[in-house]
This record gives sequence, C-alpha cells and structure tokens, in this order.
Amino acid sequence: MSAMPLADLRAVVGDAHVLDDADAAAGYLTDWTGRWTGRADAVIRPRTTEEMAAVVSACAAAGIAICVQGGNTGLVGGSVPPVGGDPADRPLVLVTTTRMTDIDGVDTIGRCVGVQAGATIDAIDRRAAESGLRFPVDLASRESATAGGLVATNAGGIRMIRHGNTRSQVLGVEAVLADGRILRRWTSLVKDNVGYDLPGLLAGSEGTLAVITRVLFRLVATPGDTIVSVAAVHHVADAIGFLGSLTDRGLNIEAAEIMTEAGITLVEEYGPRRPVAARAPFYVLVETSGTGDVEAVVLEALESAPVADAVLEPGPARALWAAREQHTESIARSSATPVVKLDVSVPIRALPEALAELEAVAGMVDHPCRPILFGHIGDGNIHVNLLDVPEDRVDELTAHVFGIVAANGGSISAEHGIGRAKTAWTHLGRGEVDRAAMRAVKDAFDPAGLFNPGVLFG
Repeated sequence: MSAMPLADLRAVVGDAHVLDDADAAAGYLTDWTGRWTGRADAVIRPRTTEEMAAVVSACAAAGIAICVQGGNTGLVGGSVPPVGGDPADRPLVLVTTTRMTDIDGVDTIGRCVGVQAGATIDAIDRRAAESGLRFPVDLASRESATAGGLVATNAGGIRMIRHGNTRSQVLGVEAVLADGRILRRWTSLVKDNVGYDLPGLLAGSEGTLAVITRVLFRLVATPGDTIVSVAAVHHVADAIGFLGSLTDRGLNIEAAEIMTEAGITLVEEYGPRRPVAARAPFYVLVETSGTGDVEAVVLEALESAPVADAVLEPGPARALWAAREQHTESIARSSATPVVKLDVSVPIRALPEALAELEAVAGMVDHPCRPILFGHIGDGNIHVNLLDVPEDRVDELTAHVFGIVAANGGSISAEHGIGRAKTAWTHLGRGEVDRAAMRAVKDAFDPAGLFNPGVLFG
C-alpha cells in the first residue's frame, strides 16, 4: 500500500478541494440524522468526471478506500465513512459531488436532460419547467438531495405512485469504475436492448459498484391542473378505499400520503396548521389530475367515502402539503435522542395490520419510545420514526420493527437503501443465494473492495 497521495489529489482538484483539516472536513462526516459520524483521512471535491476518474485511479493505485457522498440526505449511514474508518484499516477518503452541479439543455423532443451527479432535484425540476416539462422524482429534501444520490439509492418519493422509482427515470449514466475507467452508457433511445442493463444495475447500488458522475434522466409532461385533498379517516382501509374510488372514476393519482393523529399533532406544535378541523386516527392526502372537472369528481368521491372531515384545494396547495412535508423536521426537533428512522414497505393489503402493529411497538419495550408513522400509502411505504429511544436500545427496537415488517411480507428498505444501518437484517429480505449473487456482482466491479466499505454488505 502506498502513502496517501494528497499531493497527487491536490494536483487534480486544486488545493482548496482537498480537505484534510479536521474542522474543514467535519461537516461531511456526519449524516443528516446525526446518528452516524465517520472518519476519513481527507475529503475530496472533484468538479468533472475526468477529475473524479483521476482521483479514483490514484486511490486505487495506493489501495485507498473511497466513500462516495452526494447531498448527504440519506438516513441509513451510507453517505458517510464508517465510524472507525475503513474496516480493513486502509486509508480512506470521502469523495463528494458537491461541486458537480451542471445541468444540460433539455431535449424537448426526447423529453430528457443530462445532469451532473451533484445537481439537486429542485434545480433539475426548475430546468425542466423552463421547457414545460417536469422531473418525475420528488422528495421533501428536494433542495439538497442530488441526482447521484437518487440513483445510488433508487429513491422513490412522493410521485412514485404516478411515475415509478428513480430507476424508471434513468436513460443513461456516466460513472467511474474502481480502476478509474469511465463507463458511459448514454442514449435517449426508447429501445436499446444490447446486453446487460448497467444503468439499472447501478441504480440502488449505494456507491458500492461505481461513482456515478452524470445521469441522463427522463422527463415527463406536467399534469396540468391538480386537486389536493386531505381527508380524516378512522381506518386505514377507508383511506385505501378512497384511492380506489378516485381511480375508478378515471382520475390519475399524482401522490398519495398517509399520516397519523400523533404526527399531525406534532407538526401543528411547530407551525403548520391542522389541515382539517375534525380529529381522526389517520389522514390521507391525495393529489389528483385528469380531464374535465377534477374537483367535482373528487368531491363526488369524498361524499361517498367514510370520511370524518375533508378539505380540498387546487394544486400545488402548499399549505396542505406542509402538513406532510414538515413531519421530518418536526420529528427531529421533538425527539430527545437521534430519531430511529426505519423506511419499510408492506403489501398494500397488509397496511392496516402493519400500521396497527407498528404503532403498538412502544408497548413492546421497557424504555422511552414514541412512534410517529407516515408514508406513501399508494405503494405501501411506511416511514417509521421512533423518538426518545436510548442509544443502547436502538438495535433491539429495530429488530422488533423489522420482525413486524417481515411477518407482514414486507421489505426492510423501501427507498432509502441498506447503508450501514441495516446490514445485519438483509437476510430478512434476501435469501442466501440472492446475497451471494449480489456479492459476486460487487466483487466483479470492485475486486479490492475500495468503494463504500461496510455499506450494503457489512
């Protein structure tokens, strides 16, 4: 193993973009939740794919591990280095795409746009809007979540019910392989069936196979006028039935979210108003589009649904959406300890039972725990947030939650990935042969195990 080639790295990216001072690097080493703080010998900030390739090549030659970071909005510890540094005790650098923010001109005929990995969701969507189009992935963290991170985690978000996950939006990628070579699969062709789907493989790989530097994203038409409704319901099944009633009437579901009374009450404490006057165990927020008088059709569906109270507004209805989008911030401000955030999914038919069991998890333990649940009801994705949990009880409680999810036929990771937080439980969703096949893919792309050590595989 060679010495840390800081001089070579500075020659590639410039002195100002190799941070080996502890104070300068600190902001990159703790994740968004505050639960994970890792150790790196330096933080490297390339500007181009070519610079990234030169950095990776130099690190590979010296046997230096690399942690890859985008917007650092992840919730499973995958975007920061291991707590004790590299598990194999090699030097480790964190490579961030924070300076890689270029966005190409929009191809309005092919409905696509090329972006660097550090471009944010909000910036991409604004560029698409200039051409009357829309970026089909949307997250509450849109102003900080980046293109590379979206692809690396195969993020879903609030528009997944309408457009699919991030993998469905990827037409092409440019990525740096573990030896520094640049892989470029870049075409706007609707049909291109030559060999393996490498862009699809990199989607969801969590930085363990390559460093994504550019992405060619599909864009979609804007939905036109939308109606946003929030209904208070007594049963999860009533919320699911309301969605079915809307689609049966020919409307498009652009987004569908479920919240609980505990969550709405918590959000209300920090500012955003309660969306409806009546109180109920659950609240369903639905954004719909369609032809004709969409508002009249939504009202008709509400009148026939078992709802305690409801309100609707023309989109974007930001005040109604605030009740959902302020959940994460309100939860973080309220908890006495770093929030235990578990992103899971279950079959939609199992949502009523799973939500009830997850809300009751506090009664299964002998320590503080306040569950706040919300998520994307249209695809079965539940964001489980456990507040006030003592640090030494996190794993025990996580095991309880994942046991409930597995018993209901669900997944321990719906859209945030495995990262470092969930590696001990991957057997709940992937069998032995499945895990061995994934390991073989990792070994083929990164035989020295330099990329994101400890992520996905532990």
